[in-house]
Order: sequence, then structure tokens, then C-alpha cells
Amino acid sequence: MDRNLALEFVRVTEAAALAVSPWIGRGKENEADHAAVEAMRKSFDSIKFSGTIVIGEGERDEAPMLYIGEKIGSAEGRVEGPRIDIACDPLEGTSITAMGRSEALSVIAAAEDGNFLHAPDTYMDKLAVGPQAKGSIDITKSPTWNLQSVAKALKKSVSEMLVIVLDRPRHADLIAELRSSGARIRLIGDGDVSAGIATANAMSGVDILMGIGGAPEGVITAAALRCLGGDMQGVLKFRNDHERARAKKMGITDENKVYSAEELARGNVMFIATGITNGSYLEGVKVYGGHAHTHSIVMRSETGTTRELKSTHRLATKPGYGS
Repeated sequence: MDRNLALEFVRVTEAAALAVSPWIGRGKENEADHAAVEAMRKSFDSIKFSGTIVIGEGERDEAPMLYIGEKIGSAEGRVEGPRIDIACDPLEGTSITAMGRSEALSVIAAAEDGNFLHAPDTYMDKLAVGPQAKGSIDITKSPTWNLQSVAKALKKSVSEMLVIVLDRPRHADLIAELRSSGARIRLIGDGDVSAGIATANAMSGVDILMGIGGAPEGVITAAALRCLGGDMQGVLKFRNDHERARAKKMGITDENKVYSAEELARGNVMFIATGITNGSYLEGVKVYGGHAHTHSIVMRSETGTTRELKSTHRLATKPGYGS
């Protein structure tokens, strides 16, 4: 996969982040999401490549743009360019953006054709850790066992561990067990891609991600952690028989299969993200004096390289900004 594509894709996440920034803190989730989707879709078609959305805004009848199976890239690129699968979330953290909270991102993961797990838009039970704890997790065992195992790998006591968990009623038993074990918990309202990445950033203080979130976000998180040398396991959690039937059509026959990061995002993968609101890894969009500042990362699993890009944009040249 052409490494120059990663730098091209930064322009796409930047465009989505810039389009969202006027909606930060305005309490309008739909408007913010629409701005991100529209900007990302338009930007993809300025790049010479042959892309297919494999994780996006949903099925074709649910989303007008960036739907699963949609072909993207310049018209010329769709004929001549490399064939790339795209997993994207134009606005990862819709509700936290609307509320003006931290950790919202615009993200893209890219891989060669067929290397992302194809699954319905369902839930996934996830465990994620950074490089120092790689090989120490087992999602088939209890949260307490995993806490102790990761703590040992990190040379910490369980009481020093910080676990990040989505604040959902379904996690009541998980939260109770973690607290009973003596660990500290950071509850988040949204944004578990950012939370997964935080486990690989020593400065974040986060040691492990646990709990059930979206399966699409799980695949994107796996791509990021593969680039960062982290570790992840996931098990699909279907909400109904309709999702089970769709999964079977996609070739998923074992409902209880434990997926590793390498099975969720195989081969040479790239991960690209731009901060929308301030977070543990990326700064959010800052607007001043007719300009906007963005902070992005570009990562590749093949080389393990992470590049940070800080860019300044003259808003007069961004005709869609703030409209």
C-alpha cells in the first residue's frame, strides 16, 4: 500500500475536523455529524485511488454517504489507482462534540482489499492495552484476572491501574467488579476509539480499555493499536437475530470467536486521525484570526512509524467552513 496515501488521507480527516469545529458545544449532534460526513466524502474524491467503504455510516439504505460498499476516490483513480478498503468515522464522539467535551476525533483506517473484518453494525466486547502489556490479556477470563495480568506486565499494583470504560447501564457488573478489585476507573460517555488509543500513550495514564462498544469502532481501534504495537481482543455481541443473520451472510459462523487485533485489521494497515476537541493524544481544532490550527497523527503498521502533523489553515480558502 502506497505510503503517500497516508499523507493524502490526512487532508480528509483535517477537512472533516474543520467542518465540525463550528458545531462544537452547540448541542446539535445531527448537524455536527452531517458536516463531518459531507466534508470527508468530498475530500475522498480529490484523491487518486480506488477505495471501498467497509466501515462507515451504515448500510446503503441508512446513510446517503460513506455507506458500506460505497466506492470512493477520484474517477480516474477508481480505474487506475490502488484498491484500498476504508474504515472511517468522520466524527468519532458525536455527543461529546455536541457537549463540548474532550476526545472527539475524525479517523480513517486503511488496508489492502479484504483485510478488515466484515461484520454487521453490532456490538463488540473489547479488551485493549498498550505495547508494554501485549500478550497479557485474555477476554475469555474475568476482568479481575485481566487486571492482575496487565498489572504484572506493567509492574504496577492493581490499585495503581486505571481502566477506561464506557458509562453504560450494561457495564454495572463490570464496574462493580473493577472497583471491588481496587482499580481506578475513568468513565466516558463516548469515544472508545480515542480510549483504546490512550492505552498506548503512557502520558494518558490509561492502562486498559474494557467493556462493550461498537464493533466498527473496534476494528478501527485494532488498526491503530497494530500501528502502535499494542494489543486487543474482541468478541462480537449481537443484539438480535437480524444481526446474527447478516453476520452469517458475511461469513461469520462462530458467534463466540475471539478476534485478535491482527484478525480485526490484517496486513499492512494505516491509521490517520485529526483531533476535533482536545484529547489525551491530539489537540482539538483551534480557530483564531481567520486561521485554524489542526493536530493530526499518521501511523503505519508496516514500519511502526507515527508522524504528528500540526497544520495551519487559512479559512478564507475553505468555502464550506462554518456554512
